[in-house]
Amino acid sequence: MDTPRITLVIGGARSGKSTYAENLAKTYQGERCYIATAEPFDEEMNARIARHRRDRGDAFSTTIEEPLDLSGALRRIPTGITVALVDCVTVWMGNLLFHRGIQSEPYPEVRAFTGALRQAPCDLIIVTNETGQGIVPGDAESRAFRDHAGWLNQDLAAVADVVVWMVAGIPVVIKGATRT
Repeated sequence: MDTPRITLVIGGARSGKSTYAENLAKTYQGERCYIATAEPFDEEMNARIARHRRDRGDAFSTTIEEPLDLSGALRRIPTGITVALVDCVTVWMGNLLFHRGIQSEPYPEVRAFTGALRQAPCDLIIVTNETGQGIVPGDAESRAFRDHAGWLNQDLAAVADVVVWMVAGIPVVIKGATRT
């Protein structure tokens, strides 16, 4: 296989990132894989997870639920998958912060994931939140999350072939060219 094509979909909360990414994945012929990062910590998150499952229906033949080890999730993508959608790496970053605590250096899991991207067995669509355009958070944990998410987004954008910024449901391509 050629080097996998990586598309990063970034935007604010409720900007249409997941819907756009799922629709993009549906343009691929063949089998699709959905890599979900959310952990059901409370009833509201349970409801969000259930809604996401319902909304994507049977468009994805495989779902991998992985809240911490995304490089491992990439290795577990079954043979024959043409595209995998990772939704969402900022939720994953929140999981790392929750489980590992505040760190001043990048989490080892982030380095492992960004290092594994080009060895993925298929094209990837990665969803992330833009966290750097708001106000400076008022507490250390929130600032650490914003910082780590920002660093991760920079790393992902650097390696991505295509970066799509979602604004009010409108995709704005800021790097590369989308699939036709």
